[in-house]
Amino acid sequence: MEDTIFKDLNISEEILKAVTDMGFEELTPIQSLAIPHILEGKDVLGQAQTGTGKTCAFGIPAIEMVDAGSEEVQVLIICPTRELAIQISEELKHVSKYKSNIGILPIYGGQPIDRQIYALKKKPQIIIGTPGRIMDHLRRKTLKLAGLKMVILDEADEMLNMGFREDIDTILEKVPEEKQIVLFSATMPKEILELTKKYQKEPVYVKATHKELTVPSIEQYYLEVSEASKLEVLSRLIDTNDINLALVFCNTKKRVDEVASSLQTRGYSAEALHGDMRQEQRDRVMNKFRKGKIDILIATDVAARGIDVDDVEAVFNYDIPNDEEYYVHRIGRTGRAGKTGKAFSFVVGREIYKLKDIKRYTKSNIVFMKPPTLMDVEEKKTAAILDKVKETLHEGDLSRYAAYINNVLEEANSHDGSDTSYITSMEIAAALLKMLSAQNSTSSDLSPEIDDVDAGAEKGMVRLFINIGRENKIQPRHIVESIASSTSLPGKLIGAIDIYDRYTFVEVPAEYAAEVLESMKNNTVRGKRINIERSSRKRVTGRKKA
Repeated sequence: MEDTIFKDLNISEEILKAVTDMGFEELTPIQSLAIPHILEGKDVLGQAQTGTGKTCAFGIPAIEMVDAGSEEVQVLIICPTRELAIQISEELKHVSKYKSNIGILPIYGGQPIDRQIYALKKKPQIIIGTPGRIMDHLRRKTLKLAGLKMVILDEADEMLNMGFREDIDTILEKVPEEKQIVLFSATMPKEILELTKKYQKEPVYVKATHKELTVPSIEQYYLEVSEASKLEVLSRLIDTNDINLALVFCNTKKRVDEVASSLQTRGYSAEALHGDMRQEQRDRVMNKFRKGKIDILIATDVAARGIDVDDVEAVFNYDIPNDEEYYVHRIGRTGRAGKTGKAFSFVVGREIYKLKDIKRYTKSNIVFMKPPTLMDVEEKKTAAILDKVKETLHEGDLSRYAAYINNVLEEANSHDGSDTSYITSMEIAAALLKMLSAQNSTSSDLSPEIDDVDAGAEKGMVRLFINIGRENKIQPRHIVESIASSTSLPGKLIGAIDIYDRYTFVEVPAEYAAEVLESMKNNTVRGKRINIERSSRKRVTGRKKA
C-alpha cells in the first residue's frame, strides 16, 4: 500500500491544520485503512494495537461528522479505563482545535459525578466514557442519546476481559437504531465476533499489523528530560559519545528548523530536512550527509524516507514518535552493514507511557540513562585532546615548538628574585590544555533543567510549590483530595507534603508532574485560588517549618 498523507484525505482545512500542528504528515496503516470507510458512514471493525494511531483513525471522522450547531450528543466513545478516556479526550481536543463550538467531554468513575452532570449541561457533542459511568448517567437521565449518530468501542477485547459485556449490551440497546458503529480491538476472539455480528451492519474489516524490531545490534536508551533541556542533553550526548554522523528525528517541520538552527549556533555541523524544502534543497542536503560533509541531519519521518547511509552512528528521537512503527523505521537507520549503532529517545512527562508501548510491541530493551554531566563532557573533550597530543609526540619534529616553550619559561621566570614562584613546563602544558578545551567547547553553561531541577525531591519525584499554607487552614488531606480529584494521579502515589504558614511543598511522580501543573493551575483549595509551580527550593529536614 502506498504511503498516504493527510492532504490526500477528504477532510476539512481546520482538521488538516490541526493534525499538522500535532506533527502528523503521513497516515499510519490503520488510519489509511479505516478513515475513508468511516468518513463514508460505513460500520468498521478494526484490528489494531495501542500505538498505531487508532485514536485519530476514528477521531478525525467523528469530529468531521459532528454538527456544531446541534446541542445533542452525536458521538459516544466507549473505552475500558479512565486513563484511556482522558487520553482520547485530549487527542480529540487537539484534532478539533480549529473547529468552533465542538464540545468533548470524558466521563469516568473516580471523579465526582456532580461535576460531570454540570459539564453535561453544557451540551457536549462528543462523549468519551467508561461503561459503568455511562450507564450511571443513563440511569440518572443526565446523558441523553436520542440524537446519536456514531458509537465507537475502543479496546473492545479489553472491555470484555474486564467483564463489561453486559454493560455494553445495555448501552447499545439504548441508542438509536440508525447509527454508525465503529469497533477497534487488538485481538479478534469469538466474543468480539459475536458482538460485531449482533450490532454492526456489513462492517468493513481492516487490520494493521505491527512490524517487530529486527536490529539487535542497536543499543537503545531513553532519557527523562524537560522540553527546555532537550537541546542541552542532545549536545552533551553528541560530545560524550564521539558521534560523527547522526540523525535527529522531530515530529514537526517547525521543530526541525528550530533544532537545526540551535545546533548550528552552538558550532555543530548540522542541517535540516523536511517536506517544505524544495526538492533540489533536499537533494543537496542528502548528498552532503551521505558524503559526510555534515555531521548531524535533523529530519521529519516523511522526509527521512530513502535515507540509506551505512555509517550513521546514532539516532536521536528528539520527539517520541506518534506511531511505534515510526520508532522502528527511525532507529533502523543506524547499526547497518554489521556495525553497532545507538538510539537515544527523549521522554517528557507522560510520554513514558508511549515508550512503554514501544518497548512492549517491539520487544526491545530500551535502557534508562541519565543525561551526561558537564564534567562528563569536559573529561571526554580533554581525553580527545590528550590523544591528539600523544599522536603528535609520536610524529616527532617538535624542536621548533620546544624552543617557543623555552622562551615562555625564561620570560615567566625572569623576575628580580622578589617573587619566589617558579613556572614549570608542566604548568605551561596545563595552560595550553585549558585554552584548547575552552576553544573546543560547544555546550552551554550548566543547564538547571538538567542538573538542578527537583533537587531535594525523592528519586523519580518532582517537588511542587503551592502558595497556600497553615494560615489558610490547609492540611495534607486537602492537598491530596484536590490533586486526586483534578488529575489521573491516584492519591496514594502523592509523596511528601510540607506545609508552612503561607505556602506548601508537595512531591508527585515525575510522569504526572505536567498534568498536575496544568490541571491545578488556577484551581481552588478550601475556597482559595492557588498558584502552583515547580519548586527550585531544596527540601529542608530537621528544621522547624516557618
